[in-house]
Amino acid sequence: MPPMREKGFAKPKNAKKTISRILQYMGKFKSLWLVVFLCTLISALAGVAGTYLLKPALNDYIIPWIGHESPELSGFVAMLLKMLVVFLLGAFATWANARIMIHISTTLLCNIRVDLFSQLEKLSIRYYDAHTHGELMSRFTNDTDTLREMMSNTVPQLMSSIITIVSVLIMMIILSPLLTAIMLVTVFLVMFVVKEIGKRSAKSFREQQKNIGIVNGFIEEMMEGQKVIKVFNHEPTVIEEFAVINENLRKAGTAANTFGGILGPITNNLSHFQYAILAIIGAFLVIMGKMDLGTIAAFLSYTRSINHPISMISMQANSILNALAGAERIFAVIDEEPEVDEGKYNLVNAFEATTSAGEKKLVQSFAKTGEWAWKNPVDNSLTQLKGEVVFEHVTFGYKPEKTILHDICIHAKPGQKIALVGSTGSGKTTTINLLSRFYDVEQNNGQILYDGIPLNDISKDALRRSLGMVLQTTNLFTGTIKDNIRYGNLDASDAQIYEAAKLANADSFIQHLENGYDTVIAGDGSSLSQGQCQLLAIARAAVANPPVLILDEATSSIDTRTESLIEKGMDSLMKGRTVFVIAHRLSTVRNADEIIVLEHGNIIERGTHEQLIEQKGRYYFLYTGNRITLDE
Repeated sequence: MPPMREKGFAKPKNAKKTISRILQYMGKFKSLWLVVFLCTLISALAGVAGTYLLKPALNDYIIPWIGHESPELSGFVAMLLKMLVVFLLGAFATWANARIMIHISTTLLCNIRVDLFSQLEKLSIRYYDAHTHGELMSRFTNDTDTLREMMSNTVPQLMSSIITIVSVLIMMIILSPLLTAIMLVTVFLVMFVVKEIGKRSAKSFREQQKNIGIVNGFIEEMMEGQKVIKVFNHEPTVIEEFAVINENLRKAGTAANTFGGILGPITNNLSHFQYAILAIIGAFLVIMGKMDLGTIAAFLSYTRSINHPISMISMQANSILNALAGAERIFAVIDEEPEVDEGKYNLVNAFEATTSAGEKKLVQSFAKTGEWAWKNPVDNSLTQLKGEVVFEHVTFGYKPEKTILHDICIHAKPGQKIALVGSTGSGKTTTINLLSRFYDVEQNNGQILYDGIPLNDISKDALRRSLGMVLQTTNLFTGTIKDNIRYGNLDASDAQIYEAAKLANADSFIQHLENGYDTVIAGDGSSLSQGQCQLLAIARAAVANPPVLILDEATSSIDTRTESLIEKGMDSLMKGRTVFVIAHRLSTVRNADEIIVLEHGNIIERGTHEQLIEQKGRYYFLYTGNRITLDE
């Protein structure tokens, strides 16, 4: 059996490296970032300029008007119009900035999702065996959502806040260096508090993201297995298990949001304290005649202006930490080593030509001939694809410390039918996993030959194109029945699809569907019976027309009557092909050219049905003890 999936996740990578990776994606929008910066700069400076106008408004107009019954308002109105223009310009720049950032963030996330999905398609089966579907789905949902929030909201606010802080600080120094120095002392106090809380918050948010993935994986697994849960009355146990992992998520979420939630109140209260101190000191300076009223009014307004972006930065720390934790997990998948394929032999169309000397020679064809050959990349020589498979003393384990197969030797000649039987966990499916190169045999642990070529020397794409597989678990995709059958050969014509369906005896039930072959089925064929789904899987293998066929308990979900109906079709499908059958029912075993009995990864018996019955060994016990199945 494949290795058990492990719950939880690897530790997140270095945050600096993650930020660098995000910047690489952001770098694809260099021209737009320049526009965003200009819009942010205009928006921030508009606010700063508008605030500065408080000083001349008070000193030049409002204070001089005190005691005047009919002051001259033309200059004041002109200044107000200037303020209006400045604020309108700032508002337009803010809107343009938001609109451009929406485009950048959605496109950036689109690129990340494409890279993530492309990487998942390149990963080996070993990786999927070690990770639940819920874990991987959380990369596309929760983790990308945190990135979206950061890109669409946090990044623009940070840019605006930084520009505002710098410009406001310059204006404050111009207005009063003394008050600016006092203000900076309190700012450093706020920054120190934010830094200390941020350290604890980062760890909590990573733990929260980890537990979200675990909960998602558990829920998906339980939803898929709902029938099994109910049949075995397992609901109470499942509820208890969910309560435990949900409680872990609650604790992690509570810790993360506790640290995140106290940042805002702390910074706000410190800013109120700062404002009060500056107001008192400023009042004394005005009384002493060292500062005018307009200056102190503008300075206090700037104090509010600078406190707001500082508060926003501290409050956005949660979003940044959450997004970085999600991005680290996304990049961890993208950085996974893809499925290694050192095979060089390719599969090409071929035909047999006669040389001038009257000799027969295999020649590559660039048209479809129905004949295939393995092409040696070194000398371009061709080896006819016959379907001969040889296991030479193969030893294998999914983990180094646990060996699954021990010194396996199998020789399947072209056109032979080899049956693998044995109890659950005996190594039948592992043998097939090695033949299809879902896993590779390590050096010095034997080898598998395909038409005399070491299996690891054949490219995985070419190898799998030569194999047809019907698995016990049938996977159908959302689309028409015709599309699902054509999945085995995308170039198949409608006539070939109909012929394959008839061969698998699926044509009869398909014709009775409302739209026949054009009937749309939901994912995994939920609208069909399990037996019908398996018939479609057999038709999909038939339309591929492979030289080697693998049947992994292909009729396990088909009732006895249906099995008898497709027996002739299966015999026709297997005719002339090398067939490996993981046996579940006697009808797929008795006529095999060789039956191999596995037990704990060892071949304990081999021979024809009649020979093994005469031996009265393990196969005899299985056969006579249960005349329906062997998988016990």
